[in-house]
Amino acid sequence: MPSDPLLQAERLSRRSEEGARLLEEVSLELSGGNRLVVEGPTGAGKSVLLRALALLDPLEGGRILWRGEPVADGAVPEFRSRVAYLHQNPALAEGTVEENLRAPFALRVHRGRRYDRGRAVELLAELGRDPSFLGKSRDDLSGGERQVSALVRVLALEPEVLLLDEPTASLDPETTARAEELVGHWVAEGAGARAYVWVSHDREQAGRVAGRRLRMEAGRLKPAGEAGG
Repeated sequence: MPSDPLLQAERLSRRSEEGARLLEEVSLELSGGNRLVVEGPTGAGKSVLLRALALLDPLEGGRILWRGEPVADGAVPEFRSRVAYLHQNPALAEGTVEENLRAPFALRVHRGRRYDRGRAVELLAELGRDPSFLGKSRDDLSGGERQVSALVRVLALEPEVLLLDEPTASLDPETTARAEELVGHWVAEGAGARAYVWVSHDREQAGRVAGRRLRMEAGRLKPAGEAGG
């Protein structure tokens, strides 16, 4: 029997300052265990959708529901700790990889939780990196290494929903395969309590990581075929 939705978007609408349509009456539901891929051409609104789902940008119309309830203004930080957005070009602070992994745990929303170095090492190993990677400086990281660092950082925070914007765009094929497997295992280990929305331009990747596929064109969503799972 299908589980109740974790995340719902109801008739989301947004236009640019110039009046261009970015989102047009977009609705979707994401339940535990779902692996949703959103495809579409550049400029179709895929990243805008992810940012809207994460409550990072204002909307002209529509609303976001978390576990069936609208997210109150004061609950947005807690919501974002559960629904994590991962940018294609993630921002890292000055310092080492480990300092960047540790930093979010100092935020009030994560009070009562501690950075687990062992868990970070495990996640890095899944992505083909040894513990010495933790000591690398941000300024010495390639684009792919920044994506590795950001993926480990977000998984270490144990969200319930991941919003992934081309998370492997800068990775080599081997690390891409490892990342796909890692995120797939993360959903499976959640026992029906985790899900993701994955934006990808790569149709082969979409076929590998999707349980359901949607296509975005000119700010609208439509079915793009089904995949197994």
